[in-house]
Amino acid sequence: MALFRAFLVEQTDPDRFYSLLAADSVAEAARWFDLVGADVVDVGGGPGYFADAFRDAGARYAGIEPDAGELTARGLVGTNALRGSGLQLPIADASVDCAYSSNVLEHVPDPEGMAEEMLRVTRPGGTVVISWTPWLSPWGGHETAPWHYLGGRRAADRYAARQGHRPKNDFGVSLFACSVARMDRWVRQAVREERVRVVEVLPRYHPRWARWVIRVPGLREVACWNAVIVVEKL
Repeated sequence: MALFRAFLVEQTDPDRFYSLLAADSVAEAARWFDLVGADVVDVGGGPGYFADAFRDAGARYAGIEPDAGELTARGLVGTNALRGSGLQLPIADASVDCAYSSNVLEHVPDPEGMAEEMLRVTRPGGTVVISWTPWLSPWGGHETAPWHYLGGRRAADRYAARQGHRPKNDFGVSLFACSVARMDRWVRQAVREERVRVVEVLPRYHPRWARWVIRVPGLREVACWNAVIVVEKL
């Protein structure tokens, strides 16, 4: 509930929202791998909130961010921050213990390509953590929700007409439809090819007793505000 309340002011009070989100994300990541001394690359690292949280937890951190505006949103660019695309990570093969990404997958036109890049840079035995907002979830359209249910482009155009400018998350430009089913197919294929072992797949903000919804096709697309895939590279 605290994260939801903060999410409502994401664009008006980003410090509040992203600091809280980063702390929650790092606490969650610590469940899947040992952060102390780990080499972590964060795809879509933004202006440094996640960098602070991962370093405070003992990790050696590098952030990748394609948007120069995001990199400088808090002023100067932080250390170990690179401008680059999640679809072509400027990182060597098998060079990090964990490739991490929070709420970025829906912002690239080729989510499977980004997942493959994250897997490429991770060492065997390392962990890949991907979380994203499914398109049909209540917040799938981001600031254009819930009008995205009537179509992404229509929702973005409606927002522009009412606000006088295009949304930050503009469908077809900086926001794309990424379903749970789509990434589930990617995971299943990678398992069949013996490239990964599934550690966990869950709806990120649900209580434990409600995590079963991620296993129900159709329902999971609407009921999961945020989906998480965690795999170990073989």
